[in-house]
Amino acid sequence: MYSPVTPTFIGKKIFESVDIRQILPRIDWRFFFHAWKMTGNYEGLDTLCDCAACKTQWLLRYRPEERGKAEEAYKLMRDAQEVLREGISEGIFSISAMLCFSEAHSEEEGIQIHDLDGKPLYLPMLRQQHPSERNNCCLSMSDFISPATDYVGIFAVTVHGGDEWAERVREEGDDYTSILIKSVADRLAEATADWLHEQSRNHYWGYGKVTGREGIRPAFGYPAMPDISLLKEVDAAIHLSEIGIQLTENCAMRPNASICGLHIAHPQSFYFMVGEIAEDQKRSYAAQRNTSVKELNKWLANS
Repeated sequence: MYSPVTPTFIGKKIFESVDIRQILPRIDWRFFFHAWKMTGNYEGLDTLCDCAACKTQWLLRYRPEERGKAEEAYKLMRDAQEVLREGISEGIFSISAMLCFSEAHSEEEGIQIHDLDGKPLYLPMLRQQHPSERNNCCLSMSDFISPATDYVGIFAVTVHGGDEWAERVREEGDDYTSILIKSVADRLAEATADWLHEQSRNHYWGYGKVTGREGIRPAFGYPAMPDISLLKEVDAAIHLSEIGIQLTENCAMRPNASICGLHIAHPQSFYFMVGEIAEDQKRSYAAQRNTSVKELNKWLANS
């Protein structure tokens, strides 16, 4: 029987300046290499010192035919770490975050959040059209929220400084470093989201101490919640501008290295991909969103 854990506060907490030193160890460099379309296992590269002997020893882990690619990965990592060092030492990068808790319950195919700055917020959710391999069910994120009293967290994190820095070096003709800065800022944002989730489950919400589970932090525009336009309602409710995030007409967040999503505590919750959305569900969902299927297709990140 699922018994919701009450957060330590209801409302909003702003982290105006997150200590970047807490974030650096959480960077998952695997996804950094994925972003650069570099496949392979480069474990330990992020902690390798800069001396020639250590580099040679690390390269010898790879077969001769793999060492050229490993050498590229080594250079890319060194360049990324130099961007990090400069971004931190020059005070270019700074990080802000927001965490909101509210009572909530599942309703029909969505999540009804009771009170955020005095306003209720209803978030319709899309359901898988094909059973999940994990439990053979067609899942919606609302399945992990109780139809009775429950709680939900909304989080947002952003890395300031990267967009402007990347644009400056691009204007100087250095496209490589410009892209590198953006990639590093993206990794900092993901690492901050991971840090904030830990703070939530172990301290501010505290469900981790009760359930022993991590819960999940699905983000808007990601595979489990592909409708990026939900950010409009979220922004109206929690005011992302309070940590310096602005939404464009297309619901892109600025700064680019920003993430907004939910904290869900249900001990059986897990990540999944909604996947292909059938036309009948699109029509039903579009009606909930008071829009057309044509308009809806613009907002579905994975349609």
